[in-house]
Amino acid sequence: MQQRLTVGSESWPLAAPFAIARGVKTHADVVVVELADGQRRGRGESVPYARYGETVASVTAQIRSIEREISCGADREQLQHLLPAGAARNALDCAMWDLEAARRECGVDALLKLSRPQFLQTAVTVGIDAPEAMAAVARSYGAVPVIKVKVDGKAPDRQIQAVHDAAPNARLIVDANESWDISTLRELQPLLARTAVALIEQPLPADDDAPLEGFASCVPLCADEACHTYEDLPRVATRYQAVNIKLDKTGGLTGALQLLSAARSQGLTVMVGCMVCTSLAIAPAWYVAATADFVDLDGPVLLKRDREQGVRFSAGQLEAPQRTLWGG
Repeated sequence: MQQRLTVGSESWPLAAPFAIARGVKTHADVVVVELADGQRRGRGESVPYARYGETVASVTAQIRSIEREISCGADREQLQHLLPAGAARNALDCAMWDLEAARRECGVDALLKLSRPQFLQTAVTVGIDAPEAMAAVARSYGAVPVIKVKVDGKAPDRQIQAVHDAAPNARLIVDANESWDISTLRELQPLLARTAVALIEQPLPADDDAPLEGFASCVPLCADEACHTYEDLPRVATRYQAVNIKLDKTGGLTGALQLLSAARSQGLTVMVGCMVCTSLAIAPAWYVAATADFVDLDGPVLLKRDREQGVRFSAGQLEAPQRTLWGG
């Protein structure tokens, strides 16, 4: 079936600058794809990520490089072979799911035979700052059950302690974004044990994480940058106890569901995450989050303004975006 492809980019201001170990963001720069056939359309959003060598221009070029195949009706299965996993394939894959739901006049949940929960408990994020400032942000969230703490290699102990002291009843996910070495991880073990840390994301660089093999951490280690698709699991499973599934890494909902199934078969804990994005990117991730052990889908919460019909956030809970935004 013929399909018309439209590709564009958008920049969404954040409510406040957001700092992680590798830089500061002030805007969410996203690529939006629309596929249309007559009266029906499907949309998808992705976030090009510099860590993976992506830019808005490069992702847009990747999508346009297969415009002929898409226009001639390439489907999701063919897409997996046309583009590598990444932001370009994510936007197209999600648009294809959305369009198929419209064609069949049903929801993506019906296509997947999966339930779509109306509410999800999500972690809320505290970006890197002076420890006192991080504590103030944690206190501003109130009695949320899970806080994600972005840290670096300079003062992670003070950063973690400050957030824990400000929100002593919250479970913490500590995200080092590859900024530690094995000595730092080893030295922090007593602190991690006493500050309610439930998970540590990507403590070591993804391409230098061999020291994690055989390391007995008191807190489960979660692969983020080290795990993109199910093909990474044989190596990842020897070094980590959990994986963070992000559609921009897996190349869309199709790849995310493959990774989810493979991770479960290996007994790994599953976290679903996102880049800083709008609710159009969160809507497909919702179907992975429905069965995840940890949910970190607060990307739209960091924006000054989200899309209409997007998620609603209150006290650590996200309410699902409206079906008219994505997925039927």
